[in-house]
Amino acid sequence: MRIVSLCPSLTELVFDLGRGEDLVGITKFCVHPADKVAGLKKVGGTKDPEVDAIIQLAPDVVLFNEEENRKQDYDALQQAGVHVHNSFPKNAIETAQMVRSIGAELERAELAEAIALDIEQRVARVVQAAQTLAPVTFAYFIWRKPWMSVNGDTFASSLLCQAGAVNVFGDQADRYPAVELEDLVAANPDIVLLCTEPFDFKQKHIDELASLTGFERSRFLIADGEYLSWHGSRTPAGVDYAARILRP
Repeated sequence: MRIVSLCPSLTELVFDLGRGEDLVGITKFCVHPADKVAGLKKVGGTKDPEVDAIIQLAPDVVLFNEEENRKQDYDALQQAGVHVHNSFPKNAIETAQMVRSIGAELERAELAEAIALDIEQRVARVVQAAQTLAPVTFAYFIWRKPWMSVNGDTFASSLLCQAGAVNVFGDQADRYPAVELEDLVAANPDIVLLCTEPFDFKQKHIDELASLTGFERSRFLIADGEYLSWHGSRTPAGVDYAARILRP
């Protein structure tokens, strides 16, 4: 089987399903597992893949994510007769379903079922535990200049909310709304999570935001973007990580 993955989290999943040796193309952003992806052929980025190069690789399947990748590239691959597996999970339970679907596609259903069940069991445990805890309000920042957050229709927000949190920007129309800091102050969340991707927030940005908002520095936390936004075999750990970071 010849596989091309256009999504970093799906590349990691392919390896965890025992199909890493069948990968013939990945994106330049596919960084895990580091020791195994280094020598693989790169076919551009998630937003600008080299479609002609992918076609020439004659893959049996291209793993595609509707949010990470562009529709025009999906259409171009389809028109060229390339089989594309498309996915777009917005929460952990949908991710479990996606893992099963990809497992079936790659003929690794048993390994996929183990990961999917792990996700579902952890979700059930976290949701049950959250029922005994006071809710925590949060804002989740993914970008600076402009400051950008996430609404309730996003994977990261869903992981946090299932653990008993309330997204203060959850009702915004845009999935990734630009946010004025005056709105952040008015919303007054219990915690402000600064994600390490796509913008790599650092401690200096906590200092900046604390100064601009007047919030105590302790209210800001750096959040691991891979755990909170990568869907796939990293999701089981992400479910537990979301619960921990809300109540450090």
